[in-house]
Amino acid sequence: MEEHVSHPGVVVGVSDKYLDIEILSSSSCGSCGIKSACGMSEMKEKRVTVPKPDDREFIVGQPVSIKMSVRQGNKAALFAYFIPAVIMIALIVILSNLNIKEWIAALAGIGTVAVYYLVLYFFMERLKEEFRYEIN
Repeated sequence: MEEHVSHPGVVVGVSDKYLDIEILSSSSCGSCGIKSACGMSEMKEKRVTVPKPDDREFIVGQPVSIKMSVRQGNKAALFAYFIPAVIMIALIVILSNLNIKEWIAALAGIGTVAVYYLVLYFFMERLKEEFRYEIN
């Protein structure tokens, strides 16, 4: 059985296909094993868009609970934190070994990470399909 991380929330918007849910962080986030993956430990409120289940009706203000698998959370952390850090460090080390000035190497590393996040932004719709919250 796959493990999941759940968060309580409130429906703040309803459309035909999606629900906008405001997640309410709780003190239990502090002991969560993947708190860095979802980012809830740094935030008090977060708004997410979740596919609306066909078999249920929702209204604004309705309390719900949403979940994401631990595997998806770890994968999100990989894309959001680990890959850009490796790209930046590797580029800075390579450029420094080529005797490029340190400030140029640092700017190139930061610029490359900015391009990486821009590419992620352009693939946002595809990533939304990959990383999905579900309603409990």
